[in-house]
Amino acid sequence: MSSDFDTAGSPATETLVVNAKESVRERRAAQIQRVGDHLKREWQLYIMLLPMVVWLIVFLYKPMYGLQIAFKDYSIFKGVANSPWIGFEHFQTLFSNDQFLRAVKNTLIISAYGLLFGFPVPILLALMFNEVLSQKFKKTTQTIVYLPHFISSVIIAGIVITAFSPSAGIVNTILGWFGVDSVYFLTRPEWFRPIFIGTGIWQEAGFQSIVYLAAIAGVSPTLYESAVVDGASRWQMMWKITLPSILPTIIIMLIIRIGNILEVSFEMIILLYQPATYSTADVVNTFIYRQGLQGGQYDFAAAAGLFNAVVAFILVMTANAISKRFSRTSLW
Repeated sequence: MSSDFDTAGSPATETLVVNAKESVRERRAAQIQRVGDHLKREWQLYIMLLPMVVWLIVFLYKPMYGLQIAFKDYSIFKGVANSPWIGFEHFQTLFSNDQFLRAVKNTLIISAYGLLFGFPVPILLALMFNEVLSQKFKKTTQTIVYLPHFISSVIIAGIVITAFSPSAGIVNTILGWFGVDSVYFLTRPEWFRPIFIGTGIWQEAGFQSIVYLAAIAGVSPTLYESAVVDGASRWQMMWKITLPSILPTIIIMLIIRIGNILEVSFEMIILLYQPATYSTADVVNTFIYRQGLQGGQYDFAAAAGLFNAVVAFILVMTANAISKRFSRTSLW
C-alpha cells in the first residue's frame, strides 16, 4: 500500500509543483532583470535603431495587411475589411492569363541572362582593379565605372534611346559607315533583351564590384607573400588565393541575386519598352503595374505580387539550403 507522499495530490507532490512554479517565476524575473539592465546600459544604441524599426513596421510590415485583397473581390468603396472573400479565384484567373504567363517567362529569361552575363562582371572588375599597380589610374578608372550607378534611370534610359536612335544614334551612325541600313532597335523584340542586359551591366557592374573589392582587401597579405616566395605568378595568386578567399562573398551575393530573380529593373523596362516589344520585354512587375495602377484591378495585381513574393522566398530558401549543404556558406 503506497504512502500519502507517493500519491497524486499528496503534500509532497503539491510542494514539488509549488517549488517548480516558483523556480519558473524566478527564472523569468531574472531574464527580465537582465533585459532591463541591458537596455539601461545600451539605451543609446536602441535609440539610434528606433527610426529604422519604425520605418520597417510602417512601410514593410503594416502594408502586409493589404495582401488579403488578393483573396477578395476588392472594392475601394467597401475597403479591405468589408470586401467579400472569393478565395483563390484571382490566382486561377492569373494562371490562365496568357499575358501573365508570358510575363513570367520573360522575367525568368531576362533574369537568367542577367545572372549569366551580369553576375560575373563585377567579380572580374574587382579582380582587375586588384591587379592594377598605378593608384592614380586605378582611382580614375573606378570613378568612371562607378559613375553610372549614381545617374538617374530616366537619364540612363534617355542615353540609351538616343544612342540607338535610327536617325542620329551613334550605333546606327557607325553601322552606316559600313553600309548597313538604320535599325530602330528599341522597336525590335529580339533586340530588347540584349540592350536591357547591356544597360544594366554598364550601370551597376562598377558599383557592385565594391563588395568584392572589400572582400579582397580582407585577404591576408601573408598568403601573397608566401606565394611570391614559392615563385607563383600574379595569375596563379589570383586563381589560388584571391578567388578562393572571396568565394563565401560570391556565394552570398549569388543567393541574394537568385532571391531577386523575379525582380528585374522595373523602372528601366517601363522607360524602354513599348507595345511592339511586349512579347520579349513585358515582365511580372510591368504586368502588375498595368493591371493594378492603369487597369484599376488592385486585387488581381495583388495576387500577382503575392505570387512573385512567394516564389522569391522559395528561391532564397532553396539556394541557401543548397549552398549550406555543399559549401557551408549561407545567409543563416
